[in-house]
Amino acid sequence: MEIIPEGKHFRLVQDNELPEILKYLERYLPEALKFHQTIKTYLNDGVWQFYFYVSKNWPEDPICLHFPGCTLTPKNNIYGSFGIFCPSERIECVDLLETEDILIDWREPMYLNFTHIAIMNRLDAFYGRKFGIMERLAGDIYISKGPIDEVELESLPSEEVEMRELTIDNVNTIHDLYPANEIECVEAFEKLVKTLPGFGIFTKGNGQLAAWMMHSYYGAMFSMQTRPEYRRKGYGIHLAQALTLRVKSRGYTPFVVIRPENDASRNLYTKLGFVRAFATVRVTLSPNKIQMKANGDVIADNDNIPYENENGHGAPNGNDNHHHNNDDDDAQQDEGIEDMRNETVDNVSVLSNDDRDEGIDEEDGRDD
Repeated sequence: MEIIPEGKHFRLVQDNELPEILKYLERYLPEALKFHQTIKTYLNDGVWQFYFYVSKNWPEDPICLHFPGCTLTPKNNIYGSFGIFCPSERIECVDLLETEDILIDWREPMYLNFTHIAIMNRLDAFYGRKFGIMERLAGDIYISKGPIDEVELESLPSEEVEMRELTIDNVNTIHDLYPANEIECVEAFEKLVKTLPGFGIFTKGNGQLAAWMMHSYYGAMFSMQTRPEYRRKGYGIHLAQALTLRVKSRGYTPFVVIRPENDASRNLYTKLGFVRAFATVRVTLSPNKIQMKANGDVIADNDNIPYENENGHGAPNGNDNHHHNNDDDDAQQDEGIEDMRNETVDNVSVLSNDDRDEGIDEEDGRDD
């Protein structure tokens, strides 16, 4: 796909400019952490090909973008998902996106990864008014602050399991069971395992992978998952401690994204010295009234069809409150995973046959 060198308000950044941008973003930490570490992993590890843009008036207008925002995008369009950072003290710079019609086609469905809530609120102010529905999924950023190496845990039952680093042989298993595999490709997992740290709990005897956790291409610790038959054994906190130590030793700031209602995850990471930094939102942008699959394929254009959600309620026209929070009892409890599956909103259904949970399962959050 052709890479666009210049938008209406943004220009493509050359790789040799990125170290200076990385340094500049440090003044906005921790708000800039996710974007900052995406650049850092790109420069240090080259896990995935991203294209970074800054405003044409950078740094006076300190807003920056990267495309894509995940490794599988709607219709395989690089510009179908993106990451964004703008400091909350200059939040008005987000308004540049309203008329950015070269890099971004607001008429198409798009994904945005977990992004500071102030940015999403500013986006929603014009997107909901002019284009469509912004489906929201809330997540709080928790950052490692405490002396995690001083946290003493009960030993793993050495006669039953062992913890070791993930290898390329584990990739297909991890990706097959990964709930967001419709938007993260197996090739990305192969590169992650080869390049960034990840740990698994393996059973002795048959060597089955019981639980695992990885360092992501955007700097978070993500994809902690435990097979159902191995839950409530305390494997999660061992994985989190080991990966946090490894991520720190590589010069990164460990962080996770935790759903506000996920008490188990919050308790686990608080025990390890993580503290809440700020709120983020992950969204699907759905123009007009369309129904689409997670890969961006349009199923039906519902502009002229009265819509009813799964509870039988219609979506009123002209309502300025265009976002919908997915915080019911069945909402997913996850951290650090860009997962747009199985979410139904007023004017868009992201369809999947996968019902599995992801992130830290509540049963792994028990105290050891």
